Amino acid sequence: MLYELRKSPLFTGMSESDVEKCLSCSKSEIVTYEKDEIIFSQKDIPKKLFVLLEGTVAVCHDSVSGKRSIMANFSRSGELFGEVFLFLEKKGYDHYAQAVTPAKVLQIPREFLSHTCGENCGCHSKMISNMMAILAQKAYQLNQKVQILSCASLRQKIAKIFLQNCSAAGRVTLSMNREELADFLNTARPSLSRELMRMQEDGLLKIEKKKIYITNLEKLQNI
Repeated sequence: MLYELRKSPLFTGMSESDVEKCLSCSKSEIVTYEKDEIIFSQKDIPKKLFVLLEGTVAVCHDSVSGKRSIMANFSRSGELFGEVFLFLEKKGYDHYAQAVTPAKVLQIPREFLSHTCGENCGCHSKMISNMMAILAQKAYQLNQKVQILSCASLRQKIAKIFLQNCSAAGRVTLSMNREELADFLNTARPSLSRELMRMQEDGLLKIEKKKIYITNLEKLQNI
């Protein structure tokens, strides 16, 4: 586990012994969740930082009408979630986290990340520095999502998210399935599927089952 955790941005530049020391000093714990189990609910008081070890987790928000919107999906070991609200002066989350598959999550108490200990440990300071860098990256990602959702049409939203998540070879890699993508774009799945088919007919995309390729980058950029 320590070797895998070193891949997490929270532990960048830290040795396995540094990671082990921080986990011990912080009294962190590993919690296992079943598929569909809630990790934290709306209105829960943020008290811990969550680090995904295994599985997939979705952070979602339910509207008054019951419509679910997926704020983010996490499937890579070492990814953090719930970190923004941890440092806000708010009483509770305005969204919830749910295990999409069986999952293991490392939970680190907030107090350990808000200030260094009396021993002035270098690894503790490094962990806090990494946390600041992660929050900066999160702000950038939220800005990217605002750009997507501010697009006027569904086609523009699809183009924007595909361009943000494509390789140099044009392969689109998303951490969500078709239904979750529809929730993310705030549309119905049939509407999303129809638009993807139209985009393929227009020569913008090539869809092979679950694989999507951008076939006309310039045209997609100009939508």
